[in-house]
Order: sequence, then C-alpha cells, then structure tokens
Amino acid sequence: MIWKPTKEHKNSSNISKLMLKHQFTSYKELWSWSVENKEDFWQETVEFLNIIQEKKYDQILNVDEGVTQVKWLFGAQLNIVDSCFQNDDNATAIVLQKPNKSVQKITQKELELLVNKIANSFVDIDVLKGDTIAIDLPMTLECVAIYLAAIKAGIKVATIVDSFTVNEIKVRLDLTKPKVVFTQDYLVRAGKSFRLYEKVVDAEAQQIVVINTIKNKDFSIRDNDLFWDDFLSDNCNFISVKQSPQDCITILFSSGTTSAPKAIPWNHTTAIKAASDGFYHQNIQQNDVVCWPTNLGWMMGPWLIFAALINKAVIGLYYDAPLSADFGAFVQNAKVTMLGVIPSIVKHWKNSACMETLDWNAIKNYSSTGEVSNPTEMEYLMKLANNKPVIEYCGGTEIGGGYVTSTVVQENIPSTFSAKALGTDFALLGDDHQETKKGEVFLIPPIMGLSTELLNKDHQKIYYDDTPEYNQVLRRHGDEIHQLENGYFKILGRVDDAMNLGGIKVSATQIEEAINQLEFVLESAAIAVAPKDGGPAKLVVFYVENNNIKVDEDFLKAAQKIVKTQLNPLFKVSDLVKIDVLPRTASNKVMRRTLRDSY
Repeated sequence: MIWKPTKEHKNSSNISKLMLKHQFTSYKELWSWSVENKEDFWQETVEFLNIIQEKKYDQILNVDEGVTQVKWLFGAQLNIVDSCFQNDDNATAIVLQKPNKSVQKITQKELELLVNKIANSFVDIDVLKGDTIAIDLPMTLECVAIYLAAIKAGIKVATIVDSFTVNEIKVRLDLTKPKVVFTQDYLVRAGKSFRLYEKVVDAEAQQIVVINTIKNKDFSIRDNDLFWDDFLSDNCNFISVKQSPQDCITILFSSGTTSAPKAIPWNHTTAIKAASDGFYHQNIQQNDVVCWPTNLGWMMGPWLIFAALINKAVIGLYYDAPLSADFGAFVQNAKVTMLGVIPSIVKHWKNSACMETLDWNAIKNYSSTGEVSNPTEMEYLMKLANNKPVIEYCGGTEIGGGYVTSTVVQENIPSTFSAKALGTDFALLGDDHQETKKGEVFLIPPIMGLSTELLNKDHQKIYYDDTPEYNQVLRRHGDEIHQLENGYFKILGRVDDAMNLGGIKVSATQIEEAINQLEFVLESAAIAVAPKDGGPAKLVVFYVENNNIKVDEDFLKAAQKIVKTQLNPLFKVSDLVKIDVLPRTASNKVMRRTLRDSY
C-alpha cells in the first residue's frame, strides 16, 4: 500500500508554507536549502513557531568554539515555556481520560494557572532557580504541569520512567541529585495497581511530593515528604525566569554501550528542534490533537509537550495502557488528528483486532518511532484510519528529535523513511569509511537540538573521537541504514552494543550484568535480533555455562525474571542460547555482530 498526497494535502501542509515562500517545487530542493543555509532555515523556523524572546538573539548560530560546541540563538534571553502558551485562553490545551471516566478537557488558561501555582510552590520547599527536581510519573495533567512549571521557574528536571526498577531509579537520582522527586502513590495499568511511591522511597530520594490516586486510609508517607494538596500553592501569578538558550531545562537518560546511562542535558533550543519537527514532519497545526503514548522519561514525552503546545495544538493523554479498545475509543472520542505509536503496540492491535470497530477518520496521519517497523503491520495501521500515512521518525535523545523521517508532501511507503529531516544532514559510511548506500549513520553538525555535553561522560570521546575522515566533521550515532533505489531509507538497527526493546533503548552491557548474576552463567552476550520481515527486535542472550555449579531450574525463565526484576518489567528474553565460548576480537571485545549474523 502506498499513500499518495493530493494537491490539497500538499498545499495545506506546513512544509508547503516554506516551499511557497522560497518557490521550491520539491521537498529535495527545500531540504538542500535547509542544510546549505542553516542560519536562514532556523531563523525562519524560529519565526514560524513564534519563539518568544525577552531579548532577541545576536546570532542565530555561533560557532566560535567549533561546530561541535555551537550556540544557537546566541545572546538571547528567553524561557521556552512562554512559547507554549500562545493559543487562546479558552482553547483546549490537554484532552485526557482517566480509567473508567469520560473524556475531560483542560483549557490553556487552566493549564497555565496550574503551572503558575506549582512554580510558586517550589519556593515553599526551598527549590530555587538552578536546582534540580526529578519526575517519576506517568503522563498525566499533573506530570505535564510540573514539568512546565519547573522550567518556567528556571529549575532543571530529571525525568525517570515510571516502569523502572528501584535500581534504575536510584542510578538516575544519584547522577542528578534532585532536591525533590514528584511521584504518585500507585501506578494503575489494566486494572492492576503497582506501588510507585514505595519504589522512589527505596531508591533513597531526599524528599518526595506524592500525588494521591487511590484513596487509601492506610497509605502513609515519610515525615519529610508531602502530599500534593499540601504542596500546591494558591498563588496563580508567576513571571517566567529568563535564561540563556544554552541553560539546561531537562536531564534525560539514554543507554549507550556501557552499563551507566548517559545523562543528556536538554536546553531551551532542544525544545525548538522538537517543535520544528512536529511542525514540518508530523504536520501539527493549530488545535490539532496530538496523542503519543509515552512517558516523560523517554524523549518523546518532552517532545510531545513542546511539539504540541508550541504549535498551539492539544496534548492527548490516556491514563492507562494503550492496548485495548478503550484506548481506541479515547482516540475516537478525543478526535485525535496525529497518533504516535511504537511498532510493538501496532503488532498487538493487529493480533487482537481490538481497534477495528472504531472510527479513527479524524486522524490525519500517524507517526512511528522507537523500533524498526514491519510493513504489513504499518499497512494495517494505515487502514484503521481509512488509509492515512505513517510518518516514520528516527532520531535520538541527544538530538531532541529526528534525523531521518517522512513527510506529508511525498509518497508514503510503509516502514520506509522518505527523507532526511529539514535542517539535518548525515553521511552513510561502510566499514571502509567510504560513502555507501548501506552503512553506519554519522550526523553532520551543526543541528539545532544536538547535544554539546554529557553530565557524566566525555561528550567528545563518545561522539567525535576516532570518527572517519570526511569533508566535514562527523558525529557518531550508532544506527545502520539502507538507502533504497528509490532514495527512501530503511532502518536496519544498531551497529553498536545498544538495542531498542519495545521502544526502550538499553545497552547490551546492562542486560549482561544482570544475566551474569545467575549461578549457571559464566559469561554472556546480549543481542537484539530483528525478524526477517522487519519489526520490533527480540532480545536473545548467548551464555557460557558455569560447569562448577549444578542448579535444577528453568534457565530461560530465570533469565527472564532477573532482567524484568533488575532492569525493566517490559523487557523479555526471547531466547537463551548456550555456547562454548563467546567470539572475541584480539582486544578481547565480544563480537556481538558475529552473534547476530549467526543467530
């Protein structure tokens, strides 16, 4: 199935506004201009998005310290949250649905007043400009408001995924040292309740503000902690704290090739990258309803907030797992116009046929990210909304958005990317470091949103050291891509030791550290294996048996249990393969690519 844009589709798109202004006749012409004239492109994009600045920038792009340490909107003073409240006061900002409740709408004014109350509340608990808080919450109204309020007050936000284990939460708290963590008593999914506050306590949080979701008289908190109602101020007036565009607003975490996650700072300009991608590629327009089941701990959580609100659109929040017809009914009743997915969810919808009786015709387009998708499943998704395109979207936490994507002005072919993202360029290089049609992705800076530092690692070493010689500076990314004969792209997975499991990025080392604790394991190697037809990767673990230990247990179940317990309950070990010896290089590095090829 191929979706072909009509003249109306093209003319009404946000991309066409820029094409028309410069009299370009094709996306390729527009993209070439956007990377050859980056200053002009980003200057016009900032104007399109109406990014509010207390003091306008002196330079849109400053490269005095080189392209690896660029400063966008150099000299400006601003707070990106100001640009999130430019719609009418009575326009809907968030549409939400709690379990067993009806759809609820929150106006922009209501959201802004809640944000201001929270911003004022920080002072009462001695959290001030420059401090850090952490948020370990599902995507709820309060979660969005806390996030915006902290940034508005000049406070950094460390974001933590609500499904993480105590160990993973503690790692992130130790790295960022937040003064206070915002969480809730329980996480409710598919009728089951999971203790959330208790996990944050066990992770040794300094202070916690707890939102009550289940009225339980026996629920108690530590003396130093606060309930949400006791924390929240009545003061609705707050003027945003103006900062340099390079000041940190968020700390996100992304697993690399080592066990400790990379702590990646987002600044005010990273939010502009997210909003610009939403504007151009997901084609988000005023009062559209954007729903993307995600979490603030993944980059798509902050991305959703900025891509929707800066574009004067509505955030769609469903307070439960997006796996049943109840979620589909929310999409229908909230009149979602842009629905974001990960391929694993689509696979579930197809297998269960749970969405087939619903009316999704309000959807203008989908977008898919986080995993390699399957063409058959993406075709199925297109049909659920009467043949609407799927904007394939691939990027990274350290980019703040995508580098390869699709558009609504080009033909849409399931599971392929039609283009490089506007303002963004990359090279594909083979093992011989020569340009190729099938190879490793190297980003070409500068790109707005691209990180320039890591809080806990050597940024230069991870991204730039020992990259191939090229006619421009190259930045290591780790994806492998195949450019097809028609010019479109297909993602093949990772070339490094990182993997995407259910849309969650994790390092092989993290998996192996857990597996190696099992008595019957001497050593192990974890790999992500993509199905032949494409689609979500499966986690396969090779292990060398410890012959000195005799245990009577199901080895696969033991491996599955320890990974779920120590890393993430969403991770599943699909296969456990016994091997006599792990293949290694001369420098003793495990050759995971050899294992992938042999599986």
